[in-house]
Amino acid sequence: MEHLKMHSLNKIDENVSKIAALFPNCVTEAKDENGEIVHKIDFDMLKQELSSTLVEGREERYQFTWPDKKQAILTANAPINKTLRPCREESVDFDSTENLYIEGDNLEVLKLLQETYLGKIKMIYIDPPYNTGNDFVYEDDFRAESLEFRKKSGDFDESGNQIVDRLTLNTESNGRFHTDWLNMMYPRLKLARDLLSDDGVIFISIDDNEVENLKKICDEVFGEGNFESQITVVVKPEGRRYGSFAKTHDYLLVYSKNSKEQNFNEIQVEGSEFKYFDEIGGFNLVGLRNRNVQAFNSSNRPNLRYPFYVNVNNPDKNNMFEVSPVEISGWTKIEASTINGLQSVWRWGKEKALKEKDDLIAYRGNDDEIRIFQKERTLTQTPKTVWTGKNIISNKGTKEVQDILGKGFFDFPKPIELLRTILYTGSFKDSIILDFFSGSATTAHAVMQLNAEDGGKRKFIMVQIPEVTDEKSEAYKAGYKNICEIGKERIRRAGQQILKQVQNDKGSLFADEKKKLDIGFRVLKIDSTNMEDVYYSPDHFDKSDLFKFNVKADRTGEDLLFQVMLDLGIMLSSKIETKQIDGKTVFFVEGNYLVACFDENVTEETITKIA
Repeated sequence: MEHLKMHSLNKIDENVSKIAALFPNCVTEAKDENGEIVHKIDFDMLKQELSSTLVEGREERYQFTWPDKKQAILTANAPINKTLRPCREESVDFDSTENLYIEGDNLEVLKLLQETYLGKIKMIYIDPPYNTGNDFVYEDDFRAESLEFRKKSGDFDESGNQIVDRLTLNTESNGRFHTDWLNMMYPRLKLARDLLSDDGVIFISIDDNEVENLKKICDEVFGEGNFESQITVVVKPEGRRYGSFAKTHDYLLVYSKNSKEQNFNEIQVEGSEFKYFDEIGGFNLVGLRNRNVQAFNSSNRPNLRYPFYVNVNNPDKNNMFEVSPVEISGWTKIEASTINGLQSVWRWGKEKALKEKDDLIAYRGNDDEIRIFQKERTLTQTPKTVWTGKNIISNKGTKEVQDILGKGFFDFPKPIELLRTILYTGSFKDSIILDFFSGSATTAHAVMQLNAEDGGKRKFIMVQIPEVTDEKSEAYKAGYKNICEIGKERIRRAGQQILKQVQNDKGSLFADEKKKLDIGFRVLKIDSTNMEDVYYSPDHFDKSDLFKFNVKADRTGEDLLFQVMLDLGIMLSSKIETKQIDGKTVFFVEGNYLVACFDENVTEETITKIA
């Protein structure tokens, strides 16, 4: 439907558009007299474009700026008066898991994690809105009180869930097409950097719409010298119509906290996997006999033709002795064989064979001949700047979610294999992984999957705003009212699937470690502080109010415990044990690291018993 404009043509807008067509570098975003962001002409730049001599103007310097950039910096630094509340009923293995799923605006969550996880996150992966014109924009307004802000924006339903439809869509007609997106991303990246360890790394998925702006703000936040790579990820090999071209790819921007401290792991060659395992790790078998016919009977390679001594079953590898070929239990001598009258040779010289003997293995085949193999442990390569493969294309991720939850639950989730590759490249087996645009929780799924494969103990922290699902969607009809519910259910089901795979994989080297596989997660939800206002601003209340119980009526002892853990910088995944002592509930965090009781009327006698 087209609406009447009810006004004459705006010639100024038309003229700006004409200038933009001729000189796109002369059009910028600025505030008008009402404080609104609009497109305006940079007249200094336009004068220079129309002059054959240097035009004197404002001092030039290299910079990247936009309207409200200073406000974005202030937003990152401004404190908030909120906390995280535990939710046992939605968690899995609450008391034993080291994984976290946090519901709430990620800017607020990042602020709350600053003390506890400062410098402790090895790897961050995020898949933020691409600013295509259809993504919602986070509202960052900490100047208004929470209730006032909710009334003003109307962006929450009666259950406190974020409603995407009432948020401003960031279309080009908004006049803030890049500005709003930059103001959303900048403070979050500034806070994220502080959470990274010295050898930490961040991977960010993005497409053409904002890749250039994202790189500029990352250069500023992380430092241009800590730029590691801009990886091209082929997500749709057949292409999707994109203007005059068929688009096949997205990007991954990679930045280190400190490039000098960063060591990336090599990634596994696609289609390869280890078939055998020993006390060191996985390996495949590669025959040691040189199969190149041209090498046979070569007079200039006598060093590759010698009797070979191999260990078949003898546990004493240092006791090398020669026995008859029929004695399988000892060291067996194999003379160089002949093929079609030609003498075969080994791929290794005798000196190297002796040096690498522990990586050699011998098997007696069905033909009663003993063959020598090398234990090949390297199936990896340096990460490349272009990633391809059928397991990282976009519809692979869609099918993975469909297989777990059903159709119509989530649009364009990232494939598990893409996240698995990112995790393998940028983290260690005991790393903490943070994703603060969690979405369908592919990152959590990939963490559990990779741990199951290599016996790792990686921990994940997922953060997602409880964005309400469309009432017409299959997810809503199935009872999932917001994205967080979809993500949590995916982790639950994926964990059970992986656990079944582990139980069926009895021959794995990591069988014992897999028995301890952590497929749980502790749910925490952002909320207002546990304390009444009198606790924070006593000067505004009657003196008698200062002696009243100042904890909100709906808060539990466990709520207070997690606020204390945040304030003291104690890991939110710490083990918590609850005991009843003298009729009071006492919490023991990580043994006796923190002992806390929040009940009323705790006597000195009770304190003595606790001690």
